[in-house]
Amino acid sequence: MTNMKKWVKRLLVGFGILAGLLLVANFGLNYWLKTRLPEYIKNNTDYKVSYKSLDVDLSTGNILATGISVNNKDPQNTDVIGLQGTVDTLKISRFGIYDAVFNKTISSSDLLLAKPNLNIILAKPVNKKKEKKKSPFLFENIRINDGEIAVFRHTKQKFISVQKLNLFVENLQMTEESVENKLPVVFDRYSIKGEKFFFRPDNVYAVTINTINTADGQMSVENFKLIPLLSFEQFKKYYPKKTQLFEFSIPKMDFKEIVLSKNKIALADAEFQNPLLTVYNTGVKKEKKEVKKINFEVNLENIKLKNAVAQINKPDGSKLLSAANLNLNINKLTFNKETSEQIIPVGYHDFTFSGKDIIYSDHQNINVGSIALKPTNGEINNLSFTPGSSEKGKTTMDLKSNHIAFNINKLEFINKKLNLDIKDILVENLNGTIKAGENKPKKNKGSEIIQSVIVRKVSLKNSNIIYDKGKEPLAFHDLNATVNDIKIGTKPNDQNLSFNVKDYFLTTRNFAYKTQFYNISVGLLKLNKNKVQINNFGMKPLVSRSQFIKMIPVERDLYDLKAGQISAEGDWDLFSQNKFINASHVTIQSADANIFRSKIPKDDPKIKALYSKMLRSIKIPMNINNLDLKNSILVYEEDTPESMGPGKLTFSNFNMKVKNLNSAKAKGKSTKVDIKIDCSFMNLSPLSVNWNFDVADQSDRFSIAGKTSNLPANGINPFIRPYLHVTATAGTIQEMLFNFKGNPEGLHGTFNLKHKDLKIAVLNKHNHEKKGFLTAVANVFLKSNSGSFPESVTVENVERDPTKSFFNLFWKGIEQGLKKTLIGKNVEKTEEKVKNAVSKVKDMKQSVKEIKQEIKDKKSSSEPQEEKKEKKGFFNNIFKKKEDTEEK
Repeated sequence: MTNMKKWVKRLLVGFGILAGLLLVANFGLNYWLKTRLPEYIKNNTDYKVSYKSLDVDLSTGNILATGISVNNKDPQNTDVIGLQGTVDTLKISRFGIYDAVFNKTISSSDLLLAKPNLNIILAKPVNKKKEKKKSPFLFENIRINDGEIAVFRHTKQKFISVQKLNLFVENLQMTEESVENKLPVVFDRYSIKGEKFFFRPDNVYAVTINTINTADGQMSVENFKLIPLLSFEQFKKYYPKKTQLFEFSIPKMDFKEIVLSKNKIALADAEFQNPLLTVYNTGVKKEKKEVKKINFEVNLENIKLKNAVAQINKPDGSKLLSAANLNLNINKLTFNKETSEQIIPVGYHDFTFSGKDIIYSDHQNINVGSIALKPTNGEINNLSFTPGSSEKGKTTMDLKSNHIAFNINKLEFINKKLNLDIKDILVENLNGTIKAGENKPKKNKGSEIIQSVIVRKVSLKNSNIIYDKGKEPLAFHDLNATVNDIKIGTKPNDQNLSFNVKDYFLTTRNFAYKTQFYNISVGLLKLNKNKVQINNFGMKPLVSRSQFIKMIPVERDLYDLKAGQISAEGDWDLFSQNKFINASHVTIQSADANIFRSKIPKDDPKIKALYSKMLRSIKIPMNINNLDLKNSILVYEEDTPESMGPGKLTFSNFNMKVKNLNSAKAKGKSTKVDIKIDCSFMNLSPLSVNWNFDVADQSDRFSIAGKTSNLPANGINPFIRPYLHVTATAGTIQEMLFNFKGNPEGLHGTFNLKHKDLKIAVLNKHNHEKKGFLTAVANVFLKSNSGSFPESVTVENVERDPTKSFFNLFWKGIEQGLKKTLIGKNVEKTEEKVKNAVSKVKDMKQSVKEIKQEIKDKKSSSEPQEEKKEKKGFFNNIFKKKEDTEEK
């Protein structure tokens, strides 16, 4: 017990001595700090420091100083941090004196600066290779009251400044060195209030804030501005590789406290009011740089952008894009390592976006009255496209639509490729013109970013659109269209995209298409994947026949067509990669076709393919099981330089049935085409024709056979009179049969003509009066009657001119058959006899002229006057008749 008391006594004495020593040391330290510290700092550091009072408590590590003043000994020395100013009160709690002396680490639980008024000049940067490890500052909590602080670079250029600063930071942690993918400063909680913030991160921009304040965890910032320090011209001059210059201001923004933790930044309930963004483009192309992977994570809860205004300028200063009244709400916006590697580098849970008066101006101007978007739908009102700056070869639009809406089932990116599923798209009242540009082959880059795009329904309502390609406008009036299940995707082992359409429906009224020579019109057009209906089709020339002849370099047909109705049923696909036409029935009713060809222009030297080869050249599978032309009329007119008006062939009550019209591209289907024609020839006699060929036959063989009967011979005068200078004056073609076979080289076959009392007349070049002698000669060699059972003649060696059409070859066959029937099988010898006879007639006429002249010269004066008169009148009448005949 006694020993215990002794130990307690000794312990108390020890504590007392220790306390005394601490008291003496504390007193001594405080005395030394008050009297010798300023001198020590002056002699051993680059600064001069003075203060009114300084108290240090060694037991707690608390330091309290008042009336502090600090200055550099050498203000011109840029190798050290410059300090100039005053601090009313400095209070440090639990200052680590041991760490400060022996470990050169400044640490404290709390730091308080009251009314600091400091100018800080940063030291000149040192070479990174020689840079020494800096002493870290570890402050758990920092508080600044009513401070005025300015930070300058070593060049005396202002870096940061703030007035009336009140700052509190809790559990501040700063890393000694910057560590990649980690924040250099983190803290748990903060509070800040100040005015006239200024921050100049580089020589291009400055950031200013009028006031900043936090209260109850909410921060408010007023009049935030990002200000360019250079004019746009200066920026382009001094930074020739920069692509853009920015100017940004936010009159007011509010948000909850910022949370910083290692590599994570979080911000909640941010609201930015009336921001204004201006971007100045320099026109310099951005260099492609390798994007470094980041490990930062940004989480923004409930971000609101209210009534924003944005403008992007072109290099010449004009507006490229402007938008007003932009509003954006985003819920759970995230940015992290995973999202940064995607096409859209941010993720979100939900968003809404709206804007007004959005204008884009370039080679194509776009104006949006208003827009509203969500992840699942969107709506655009008063959209317009107008031509902008002229760029040759580009498509331009002059269109307006008062309403566009769409709904989205899914939008996502998988492996940087788009997967989009659109439920529906609606376009209403689209009116205007699309002017097509030059078709230049472009590399298909769509497959690089598109995995799958599905549009389940597209509707176009009550629209009027003109598609103008090379001054050939295609006009759709009162257009309504629906397209279902559009699918766009990548082809296996192919860089191109596939395109498929399941179904579509289109109606339009007063459809019109203008070309150089024609105006094509349709009263009503209805079209879907299984039916086509066309009412009141018309193809009318825009020029007269004489104008047309002057405008064409080589001979060409001029068409004047119309049809009451055209309809088709079947199945076809004209949109996907695998296009095809498979129609069960096509019907053309009440067609009226006039075809005019003039022989005045030069012959077209191009080789003309037969119809089988034309069909074979169609690149897609095409099969039309039945094509019917009903109750129609076909008129063919042709003139020559010698003709007096065009010759005319008329086929009325025209009915044609075509079986199996095809392109020989469908496997397993027949390729033989059968054509049957029944009509009235020249409105006088029935004509029937059977014509067939095989599209797959590379030799392009064909056969054509026909029959006409009871045709008055003079019925063909409208065709032969104008340019053959021959008319049929009497007789009847009781029956004409032809049966030809041929190929691209020519044709052969049989021809049979039964006729009676056939007479012809030869006309003069004006087609007015008969050349009596030539007519008599022609009728001598003409067989006027064939008999009851005429023999068929053989049509052979009819060569085809490859620059002429199929019908030119066909008429050559008819012509040879007529010659052999009407003149004889030895038609060539007969033609030679006719020529000889005509030559003799010409010789006789010449002799008559000479006799006439001789009689005039041998007038006898001794003859009585009356006899002379009578003789003169007699011979005059004879030779006048001959002369007239000759002239004619």
